[in-house]
Amino acid sequence: MNTLTTKQGIGTKVQLCTMMFMQYMLSAVWWVPLAAYLSHTLKLEVYQVSLVLSAMAIGAMASSFIGAIADRYFAAEKILAVLNILTGVFLLLAAQQVTFAPLMTCVVLAMLCHMPTQSLTSTIAMSHTPSEQFPRIRMFGSVGWVASGIFSVIALHVMHLPAFDDTNLPMYCGAAVCFVAALLNLRLPHTPPSVDKSAGISVMDITGFSAFSLMKDKNYRAFMILTFLAIIPFNLYHVYGSMILADEHVQNITVTLNLGQLAEMFFLVITTSILIKSGIKNTLIFGMIALVVRYASFYIGAETGLQWFYYIGIIVHGLIFGLFFVGGQVYTDNVAPKEMKAQAQGLLFFLVWGIGFLIGTLWNGWLIGLFRDGDKCDWPVVFAISTLFSFILLILFVFLFKPVALKTNK
Repeated sequence: MNTLTTKQGIGTKVQLCTMMFMQYMLSAVWWVPLAAYLSHTLKLEVYQVSLVLSAMAIGAMASSFIGAIADRYFAAEKILAVLNILTGVFLLLAAQQVTFAPLMTCVVLAMLCHMPTQSLTSTIAMSHTPSEQFPRIRMFGSVGWVASGIFSVIALHVMHLPAFDDTNLPMYCGAAVCFVAALLNLRLPHTPPSVDKSAGISVMDITGFSAFSLMKDKNYRAFMILTFLAIIPFNLYHVYGSMILADEHVQNITVTLNLGQLAEMFFLVITTSILIKSGIKNTLIFGMIALVVRYASFYIGAETGLQWFYYIGIIVHGLIFGLFFVGGQVYTDNVAPKEMKAQAQGLLFFLVWGIGFLIGTLWNGWLIGLFRDGDKCDWPVVFAISTLFSFILLILFVFLFKPVALKTNK
């Protein structure tokens, strides 16, 4: 996608912020409580829960393909609208399933449509605003994520339903948000293909793997490998967070987990300033330090029984995601040539949120199962392993990642 350097009107910025708000609201409302629903309501085995939750990683693997299509054949905003409609349809079907095989099928289909939208929204936003300003646009995704908790509050306190987070109601709510988002997507600023569709296209282009040429740079290679590994400990909270809180008998799981996104809103506002003043390396290191703090806090909380340590680990989510993962998207946009920006973002999602996230989901599921006895897991051991893994990655980042300064548009 061509990066537009002219000053954008307030209308365009409002549209981009609304796009992010809706996209991440529809993600959170059904995904956040899913692990608790699968394990505590449907009573699936731990390995079955892990397989269903791996749908996010499977869907992320489609990101590179969608990015290549957006680069060559269709306007990105139109692809986004179609994918949101399909996601909504599959969520409606998933909500009606109560056994493992059909439920997993529907969730995988929903994620195959939904996960590419995350790289698409990033591409659309960075096509209509300077890339270093992207974190401020992305912040509204965090606002939408937090706002998804309103569905739980309304269900429990306004409609007086006995339960929400561990039922199929979040899937119905997610489907409704999908359809509204699709309508709004059609009014987004036009983001046309950046590559002439008459140009040849190879299998490498279709898969997005042509962006692998970026890996020739040793710093980007170090960034990609370490980010790939960092998603594994990050995955434990992101995927199994509702299971952790359910074991602690927390009622409003979505609202509690959304405290992390509430903090994320603030950290995304300051991410741009941190990127410019501290540089990309320090920004990513700050995010990695927060990852170590999260699991160290979880370990202390699980070992001592002091639940407020869990809240420390939840609140630093904004630092981890805003500084490390969003900062990584900005770094990728900076180093990618304009003709493969969408593919580069798609490749990042494929490797990190696809293959890496899949490995993380299965690894952490195996780890939980290994140290689980009946309905209770030996969480201190699980958190200690994640803390040590995160600390090792932090040290490697300090010594192996030495990028040049970001290119900025002032």
